Amino acid sequence: METPGLALGGTARSMASGHGQGQGGRVAFTTLLQSWVSRKFAVGCAILFPVAVTVWVTWWFLQFFDSIFSPIYYSLFGLHVFGLGFVTSMVFILGTGVFISSWVGNTLLGIGEVVIQWMPIIKHIYSASKQVSAALNPESESTNAFQECCLIRHPRHGEYAVAFVTGKTTLQVGQTDVNLLSVYVPTNHVYIGDIFMMEEKDIIHTNLSVREGLELVVSVGMGLPETILATKVTKHLVEALQRDTGQGR
Repeated sequence: METPGLALGGTARSMASGHGQGQGGRVAFTTLLQSWVSRKFAVGCAILFPVAVTVWVTWWFLQFFDSIFSPIYYSLFGLHVFGLGFVTSMVFILGTGVFISSWVGNTLLGIGEVVIQWMPIIKHIYSASKQVSAALNPESESTNAFQECCLIRHPRHGEYAVAFVTGKTTLQVGQTDVNLLSVYVPTNHVYIGDIFMMEEKDIIHTNLSVREGLELVVSVGMGLPETILATKVTKHLVEALQRDTGQGR
């Protein structure tokens, strides 16, 4: 026969156990809910951040260029139409491009750059800005000098560097001629880098255009596409790549 004291003790322990399980379930549910909310909030931020940045930059761009010519229209004609200064700025930029493309404009630009090179601080700011604009200017000398954007195995096997083909030459070794490509690898922005003389069989030709390659360098790799297609790879290079990845074992 069970005594009243033992029955009460068992009931208390059972209630305490049930209370502990219920509390543990609530804690687990709260933790799961917080984790779900945190993930979805992060996803929302990731979606809205580029949209917000795009809208803000576009609005700032519109206001900035509109504020350049709008005061002129207002002071001359007493007219203020939002957007008119922006349209005038775009026409002015287009006219600048046309003028600089001419012989006179190119000459004046060269003279201005010579003057800037004598200014201690301004020359560094101008040089850095010019390197960035070189990737966006389809008529820049660097874009025309680079014939092709490719990849090479550098500095070690298993690592690859973005390179640009800049020329061709023939290396004569006795009675043997070796065709070499001049390959430029930027190491500091666009205009500073290393030059390698390589056989074509050691170069990975890709579907990247020269402009895409320059944008990749200027953006320090942030403009890297999701997929890079090798358009021409020799059997020698395929075997070397397999050895690098361990697939040739």
